[in-house]
Amino acid sequence: MVDAARARKLADRIQQIVAEMLERRIKDPRLGFVTVTDTRITNDLRDATVYYTVYGSDGERAETAAALESAKGVIRSEVGRKTGVRHTPSITFVMDSLMENAAHIDDLLAKARAKDAEVARAAQGAAPAGDANPYREAAADEEDLDADDAGSAGHEAAGDGEDGSSGRPSS
Repeated sequence: MVDAARARKLADRIQQIVAEMLERRIKDPRLGFVTVTDTRITNDLRDATVYYTVYGSDGERAETAAALESAKGVIRSEVGRKTGVRHTPSITFVMDSLMENAAHIDDLLAKARAKDAEVARAAQGAAPAGDANPYREAAADEEDLDADDAGSAGHEAAGDGEDGSSGRPSS
């Protein structure tokens, strides 16, 4: 096993090398507008997964995937030369669906906003079904407290003294 920090550094370096190669050295006409978004490497440093996005249609994405597959050997040899590790990791290219997920989330949020606006329009002229304020008022609470105080005062008048004795002789 390798230190996680070392694996992360190597993954970052591989990401830089691959992005640079795609920008400058790989001249395949099928290669579209590619952005390398992330690179992950296994703990034994044997396999690297490079995530990428492509701007364009589904056909352009398929062509870019084919171009990356055909350039995989050249990219791997350059990664081995520039990183200097004993075993150059095998490289796998995976289309990152980050943009599609973000678009889907945006669509869901737009639908939620539309539903909220619809509910707000429906509630605009609505009135409550019961009382306007279904909660107790402060004045009602004070009346209840006054009634409780009067009840306890009645016990004192019935012979309960302040010392707790009832005024009857004890047996």
